[in-house]
Amino acid sequence: MSYDDTTFRRQNDQTETDPAAYRRRVQYDDATASTLDQSLRAPVTTTGSFPAVEEDGRDRLGVHLGWEVVLLLATAAIGFLLFGEDSAALKRPALDALLVTGAAIGLLTLGAGLSLRAGVPNLAIGPIALAAAFQYAENGDRGLIPALAPALIIGAAGGLIVAIVVVALHVPGWAATLAAGLGVIVYAQLRAAPVVVQGDWNPTDQAFLLFGGFALLALLGGALGAVGPVRRWVGAFRPSGDPARRPGGRAAVPVVLALIFSSVCAVGAGTILAAGTDAPVVPGTGLEWTGIGIGLALLGGTSAYGRRGGIFGTLFAVTALTLFLDFENRRELDIALFAIAASVFAAGLIVTRLVETYGRPLPAGTGEEWNAAASTGTWSPDRPETWNAPPAPQPARDGRWDDGPWGATR
Repeated sequence: MSYDDTTFRRQNDQTETDPAAYRRRVQYDDATASTLDQSLRAPVTTTGSFPAVEEDGRDRLGVHLGWEVVLLLATAAIGFLLFGEDSAALKRPALDALLVTGAAIGLLTLGAGLSLRAGVPNLAIGPIALAAAFQYAENGDRGLIPALAPALIIGAAGGLIVAIVVVALHVPGWAATLAAGLGVIVYAQLRAAPVVVQGDWNPTDQAFLLFGGFALLALLGGALGAVGPVRRWVGAFRPSGDPARRPGGRAAVPVVLALIFSSVCAVGAGTILAAGTDAPVVPGTGLEWTGIGIGLALLGGTSAYGRRGGIFGTLFAVTALTLFLDFENRRELDIALFAIAASVFAAGLIVTRLVETYGRPLPAGTGEEWNAAASTGTWSPDRPETWNAPPAPQPARDGRWDDGPWGATR
């Protein structure tokens, strides 16, 4: 049998002149078949190098820990400035008010962070928080539970409805939640004047409990997000390849949980903000709180793409902003909340670039490529070389294997 037999020929009659042509690769789409037989899978690319795919390895947490050290130092610096401005600011009862504000902002940030990790950033958290503040301000005199329960039910139901729309129609989460947020803004702007809080619940009595609960959830979420299987399960809805392609049914569960959780967190944040101050609730859009929540999640180390996140970053970022807001209020700097939100958001985008550049897993070795060209010691893939197979031995005339030169001695 010779190498020139039709069994070993290419199906087309094209002559291969490039000696590097045997580096041709075929990548198969795992979504089209679950069998190990590569011949039954649909080819995606047929030439060139392998396209980049999402890494399954563990993220390098060094960049996150390094950035969290920077956040810790910034938090300490702002705390020092606040203490220098008014030493009573970090003592009770002023400290209780700080912790309550930090818990409310922390709940917004937790909801924003989880929705980012799930690939469905919830842009409605700010309007939901403002609507919940109005709900408590108008019904707080009936008690905390009667005023809070309807808001929690409506918030959870709204998150579920948006999640169903996102999963069923497979539309971007930010677009669906923005549409929902615009609808919630209509509810908030039905008020023509600020609403005075009617309830008598004072969250400062549970200040340490509220802030401690937020801190525990933040650390637990950061630790779970660093586990590879959990991270991939939560981010199953994130697009890979064609963003309009529908994912499998397993992607629906984390989307539903993330949108419901973020909406419920926004309801809790709005209630705490309304009950923790003596000022009336002013009509608005609430989008500034959306910017603060998502901006702090980004600033804490959560990537805008959702693939990566830190452990302590959310806690440090929320603490730093809470101290800054109190410092700004005591110095009467009168900085607009929208300006603060824009600044935090812009800084968070820079952090996203940082963690995406230095936080991805190390690339795996690609191995040595095999080439059919003959080697002369200074081989170059651009220099064409040919190789001819040696001629096959001729069979004996009468078909006997022991005739001819092999059977001469017999």
